[in-house]
Amino acid sequence: MGIVAGLDSSAEFTRIVVCDADTGAVLRQGYAPHPGEPKATDVDPQAWLLSLGEAAGGGLLEGVQAIGVSAQQHGLVPLDPQGGLVRPALVGNDKRAQVAAADLIEAVGGRQAWAEAVGSVPQAGQPVAKLRWLARSEPENAQRVAMLLQPHDWLVWQLLGRPVRRTTDRGAASATGYWSAGAGAYRPDLVELALGHQAMLPEVLGPADAAGTTPEGLLISAGTGETMAAALGLGLGPGDAVVSLGASGSVMAVHHEALADPQGLITSFADATGMHLPVVHTSNAVRALRGTAEMLGVESLEELSALALKSTPGASGLVLLPYLEGERTPQLPHTAGTLSGLRRESMKPEHLARAAFEGMLCALTDAMDVLRGRGVEVRRVFLLGAAAELPAVQALAPAIFGAQAVVPQPADYAALGAARQAAWALGVARGTLSPAAPPAWQGAAAQIFEPGEELAVGQAVRQQYVATREQLHPGAFGA
Repeated sequence: MGIVAGLDSSAEFTRIVVCDADTGAVLRQGYAPHPGEPKATDVDPQAWLLSLGEAAGGGLLEGVQAIGVSAQQHGLVPLDPQGGLVRPALVGNDKRAQVAAADLIEAVGGRQAWAEAVGSVPQAGQPVAKLRWLARSEPENAQRVAMLLQPHDWLVWQLLGRPVRRTTDRGAASATGYWSAGAGAYRPDLVELALGHQAMLPEVLGPADAAGTTPEGLLISAGTGETMAAALGLGLGPGDAVVSLGASGSVMAVHHEALADPQGLITSFADATGMHLPVVHTSNAVRALRGTAEMLGVESLEELSALALKSTPGASGLVLLPYLEGERTPQLPHTAGTLSGLRRESMKPEHLARAAFEGMLCALTDAMDVLRGRGVEVRRVFLLGAAAELPAVQALAPAIFGAQAVVPQPADYAALGAARQAAWALGVARGTLSPAAPPAWQGAAAQIFEPGEELAVGQAVRQQYVATREQLHPGAFGA
């Protein structure tokens, strides 16, 4: 069918992959860092364009017929009535809006009211909280705001030559805090509550729609947020979940409907295919491993993993509740971690190392069970993050999760997802693909780990963990 490109403009760099539109085979790749300070909270969007231009240098896009755009989420690009920048973009790592988020939660009547309204509870990173911060901290700038875009929206608009029509997609829109994945509609009243007045919002395109065509005839697909693009690049479908192993953790799954969670534990994103991506976050994941390694005087997580595998399932009775930074799931923001089950025979380094891995994985299973309790099916669990390569994680995860574990080979999955979306939009425009399903590209190359005979042992470890949690934090997950 041709050649397509996907670009991922993350917080720190731009990656571009050029792919065969039929198979998804990667033909060429480009990369460039963003100019400026990587951790800045106020960013001139022109930096994203400069990075894009550098990454696309050397004829990288020669022969390309369609481009998809993935970009960092939770950014806010405020524009004036003429389409000029009111101020630098506010990006996702900006924590200044924490008080603003709390104000908004109270103003609408609590966490449950927000969850029912838009499928998520305001966090400091979300655009809706940034609007409230802007109105309180920079009222003159706030009054000038006439149009709201996110980074991917802005890049698509620029690629198309800044047309009158501005667009987004349901995936990116679902991360704003003022678009409901359940209703498939904006809540302009929440924009007005946050900003103090109404503002224009981009048109939400369908998954296979094109945002437009450049003067040179290059088709630009709807684009989406990084999370949704990565899910598309990985080839996720119903029955699949993704566990992200960073300092904190998250569990995301593909589901057929949006989930409004009265407790606010679930953030209900839309995906880039017409499905939904409910997500549950934990405050602690790999930080529990790093803390344990420091306590034991172990230099690396690889050494901690080897030590843990010298122990036995259940860590000789040791149970670590890894709530080192408080916890979001369950909602225990002011608690601390707990090491339980100490006996003379269990006070050995290998047992503590094992308890750290089991505790981290059991805490993530708690998050997964929030989704399962709402009818989300989990048959395969994709493990993402450097810690997914640790032998102890690969050995323990399938039995504790009660599902097949998949460790994909490292790749630019967000850029690949953007390219797959571009191929989809191109195929629909040409009448060769259905708008009902994206092109069937080959899935991610991966290692597969089955629960096998260890399933019963893993479930016993899980029961030991749950019993300890219930004893120390009774009713943490409600009735």
